[in-house]
Amino acid sequence: MNRLYFWCIICIFFTVACNNNSENKTATTAADTDRTTGLIPYTLIKSFPHDTNSFTEGLLVHNGKLLESTGHTDSYEKSRSLFGVLDTVSGKIDIKAEIDKEKYFGEGIVVFKDKIYQLTETNEIGFVYDAVTYKKLGEVKYKGDGWALTTDGTTIMMSNGSSNIIYRDAATFAPVKTLNVTDDNGPVSNINELEFINGFIYANEWLTNYILKIDTSTGRVVGKLDLSALAADAKAIYAGAIEMNGIAFDA
Repeated sequence: MNRLYFWCIICIFFTVACNNNSENKTATTAADTDRTTGLIPYTLIKSFPHDTNSFTEGLLVHNGKLLESTGHTDSYEKSRSLFGVLDTVSGKIDIKAEIDKEKYFGEGIVVFKDKIYQLTETNEIGFVYDAVTYKKLGEVKYKGDGWALTTDGTTIMMSNGSSNIIYRDAATFAPVKTLNVTDDNGPVSNINELEFINGFIYANEWLTNYILKIDTSTGRVVGKLDLSALAADAKAIYAGAIEMNGIAFDA
């Protein structure tokens, strides 16, 4: 979790923002690990402003709109745990739902059919909303941390900061399958924000500038984007920029 000054759209239509709560998340860092997985080329098409009070936890495109979820950390007094529609002109979020930042650190979201699911980091509870009215419908429970969500249209996939991506039944949120993510060096921990794209899971690797492309049949990392140049550009614009996080796909 974390935030940068801006987010950007790259040629394969990922939207990349920043985030990771370096204070709350304590998983082992892999930032400087030497990797041999092939690099995926990209081209920066456009960048947009972003509110530096928004501590980004996830992004997704739904019905042509870009949604952003955020968390609250004491390091940034004005940060909040919420989600809503991101205005790409102003960088502000049109808030659709907000949870008590004194109790919950808001994490990733996913739209599954007619519902929006929102995770919290350490409370082992998530919230479910109507995807049209944004009215809260209920809650889901899970063990351990909750970091990010995506879906293949059949099940919901969830990360928790480990090397595992957990597939969950949308009706019960019960785990039905675990995908262990590995590369040439073994298990890859710090799997964070997720996006399912054309049969592959793409994931931010927390505390690095990598987006990993993961084979869903094996868990193997088959490619990666190295966005270090974008991170450096963001840091030059806004010195408070921290880790990159957030992926959204628009076909």
